[in-house]
Amino acid sequence: MLVVKKETVLPRLGSRARKALVCVHVAVSVSWLGMTLCLLTMAVTALLTNDADTLRAAYRAMKMLGDTLVIPVSLTALLSGLWLSLATPWRLFSWRWVTVKFWLTLAAAAASIFALRARLDQAAHVAATHPVGTIAQMHLGSLRSSMVIIPSVATCVYLANVAISVTKPWGRK
Repeated sequence: MLVVKKETVLPRLGSRARKALVCVHVAVSVSWLGMTLCLLTMAVTALLTNDADTLRAAYRAMKMLGDTLVIPVSLTALLSGLWLSLATPWRLFSWRWVTVKFWLTLAAAAASIFALRARLDQAAHVAATHPVGTIAQMHLGSLRSSMVIIPSVATCVYLANVAISVTKPWGRK
C-alpha cells in the first residue's frame, strides 16, 4: 500500500508556533466580530434616535473605529487564517470548510476595507457638514438604513465563520 505524505505549502509550523498563530487568529477574528457589533450598535442608535447630536456622535465614533481598526483587523484575520491553512495539514483547498471560511473571510475583508469604510466616511462627512440642525435637515436618504444593513450582514458572515470553525461541517474535497 502506498502512503502519500500530506505536504504543506509553507514550512510546517512547530507546535508552539502553531498554537501562537491560532491564538492570534482567534483573538483578531473575535475582535473583528466585536468591532462589527459595536458598529451595529452605533448604527442602530443613529437609526432610532430623534436627536441629531446623538446621530452625529454615533457616525463620528463609527468612523474612528473604521479608520483605526477595520484594515488591520480584517487583514490580520485573513492573513493569519491563510498562514494557518498553508502551514498546517488542513491546507487551503483540501477541506471544504477551510475553503469556505477562506472565501467568506476574503469577501468580508474586501467589503470591510472598501465598502464599509466608504460608507463610514460618507456618514462622518454628513455629520461634519451639518454640525447643527435637525436630522431632517441632513438629507440622509438611505444612509441611516444602510449603516445598519452593512454591519448586520458582516455580523452574520463572521458568525457563520465561527460556526464553520467549530463544527467543521464538510469533509475533504
